[in-house]
Amino acid sequence: MVEGYIHSTESFGSADGPGVRFLIFVSGCRMRCRYCHNADTWQMKKGTLMTADELLDQAERYRSYWGPKGGITVSGGEPLLQPDFLLDLFRKAKARGINTCIDTALEPFTTQEPFFHTFERLMEVTDLLLADIKQIDQERHKALTGKPNDNILACLEYLSRIGKPVWIRHVLVPGWTDDDGYLR
Repeated sequence: MVEGYIHSTESFGSADGPGVRFLIFVSGCRMRCRYCHNADTWQMKKGTLMTADELLDQAERYRSYWGPKGGITVSGGEPLLQPDFLLDLFRKAKARGINTCIDTALEPFTTQEPFFHTFERLMEVTDLLLADIKQIDQERHKALTGKPNDNILACLEYLSRIGKPVWIRHVLVPGWTDDDGYLR
């Protein structure tokens, strides 16, 4: 049985993918963004251990609110730090006819195994990714998040190659992420 560390859930998200969404916030993030609004999700293996079926049973109580485009969005923290759990959750969601979305900074991405094989399978059952691009410049990205962004850019290239729908999101922080040159 695959379980994930769940920080919290919200029953009515309207800015986290198409339609109304049931939001699942997972625990764990390796980046330390200076402007993080979910810093309480940073700790790995903290939160409530839950199975995919437990979460989906909870989510489906609100299905009547989703409309034709809604579904579930997994956010965090960083969902891709729990790839096996996410794959199990999304496979079961698709079996129930639920739209799936990941809100991610893409930081864990690698083409190394075992991550990449699981990621490829996950993309088969993911309808949309909300990719939170923190900063395009490598050095400024490190200063802002504590991590480089070469793997994040590689992930975006991969997602483009496979034709996976992605919504790019970018928070404008004066002095950090609002340079017109970097935005272009």
